[in-house]
Amino acid sequence: MTHGTQRRVVLTGATGFIGSRVAELLLRDPAWHVRVVARRPPEALVAAGAQWFQADLAAPDTLRDVCAGADAVLHLASLVGGDADACTAVNVHGTARLMAEAVRSGVPRVTQLSTAAVYGRGPHRGPDVGDVEPSPVSAASSTRLAGERAALDAGALVLRPGLVLGAGDRWVVPALAELLRSVPARWDAGRGLTSLVAVEDLARLITATLDAPGLPGPSVQHASHPRPVRSGDLLDALVGHGVLPAVPDRDWSWPHCLEHLAASGSRVSRRQFELLAQDNWFSSERVWQLAEVPYDPDPLHHMASWAAWYRAHLRTAPPS
Repeated sequence: MTHGTQRRVVLTGATGFIGSRVAELLLRDPAWHVRVVARRPPEALVAAGAQWFQADLAAPDTLRDVCAGADAVLHLASLVGGDADACTAVNVHGTARLMAEAVRSGVPRVTQLSTAAVYGRGPHRGPDVGDVEPSPVSAASSTRLAGERAALDAGALVLRPGLVLGAGDRWVVPALAELLRSVPARWDAGRGLTSLVAVEDLARLITATLDAPGLPGPSVQHASHPRPVRSGDLLDALVGHGVLPAVPDRDWSWPHCLEHLAASGSRVSRRQFELLAQDNWFSSERVWQLAEVPYDPDPLHHMASWAAWYRAHLRTAPPS
């Protein structure tokens, strides 16, 4: 199929954890011609049929004409590490320029990937979008929220997932492994509820937003699996597949857990511990219904297919 008979989608973040899954789905779909925005040529994606547009979100002037002739934009790139200036350059100024280019080129469909971390400290127990005001506590989350505003002004659909699991996850499960070393117990009876989503399912949802008639922008949608997962159940699934060692047979109260965390010198912060082990879940069913994407089975069902990757990663890399 020639490019003239395909729709063109501009994709940022195509080599990342989530974006690589989206790129794979799009490159298998003959309806789409994929224009990948990246600083360096993504050789595997180009070999699979993608077009490379050389640009850098940290240098917004390089984005000129990136959206020319495009039918859709999927903005999945963000900076989650680094200092406030670096995050601002990518997540605010880079996003604003990308959105301005989408508007200038008349792109009819734009989706931006954000994060539920923009809500800041919990507990959060099932609020819908609009029920709680964002209150980010990190440079990454603050600048991603600012980037959302630019996207919404451009008519984008903004997706806020919670914790994303799967092969390629270098934060959630590695942090849980570190926490079990630092706080070797079942945390507050393992009853904290958390919004999770499998990376495969999130990728399906993101690609579905390109065509879903019920999901035009501007709007914000939560994008986790609709049923939250208990922290104890997540740990049990990881233990059952040999990813983590057995959890010690003791139950520590939350204050006792925090005392041990503070004394341990762990690289995982209290805020991160709260995200992983306390109530931090959001009403998320609507987006799957509007996109007409099935969301079952739940994220833990995928653990068998992820376990080998997680085991290998934990043997060779410290938590980020």
